Amino acid sequence: MNSRKVVFIFWSTLLLGSISGGIVGLFLNLDQFIGDGTANFVLGLLWMLGISAAFTMVAQMGFFAYLFLHRFGLGLSRTHTLWNRIQWVLIVFVYFDLVYFRYIAFAEGESCWGYFILPTLLLIYAVLIASIKAKETNKGAFVPALFFMFVITTIEWIPAITANETHWLIFYITPLLVANTWQLLLLHRLIEKP
Repeated sequence: MNSRKVVFIFWSTLLLGSISGGIVGLFLNLDQFIGDGTANFVLGLLWMLGISAAFTMVAQMGFFAYLFLHRFGLGLSRTHTLWNRIQWVLIVFVYFDLVYFRYIAFAEGESCWGYFILPTLLLIYAVLIASIKAKETNKGAFVPALFFMFVITTIEWIPAITANETHWLIFYITPLLVANTWQLLLLHRLIEKP
């Protein structure tokens, strides 16, 4: 991959993540930005775009960190099978943690079943994207793609998870998912030989 492709993946990811997060953030906070004039709306939109750009940068750092981690894991384990098993264990562990620790930290006499919703939705989305990646490349790409989309996205999402406010959870995850999905599905297209 040459530097032109790296620059393309950087700027296109930043643009898509910022716009998607900005739009979602604007709709989530629409009552704050409408009613006080055009300047308030424009400043609110710029604020949402700026914060979304920061979240997208987190996603980009996570992506390149995972590319390094994946190569390191393959080198350390010597086989794809062992590294895939390690990733499966970590996926299950992170799913359990997303349910259990959020329940322990935030539940106030409520059932734990509501705390399964976000991790399950994220896992379903990750399975869908990993399936697309495996279909477009090879079957061996499924587990790494699933790990990246679920575990790495969860790690990037931690600041919003600890706040446990619905607006922040949705606003934060939107640019992360858009950026991570775009990067994952774009990478093999950029490195393919003509």
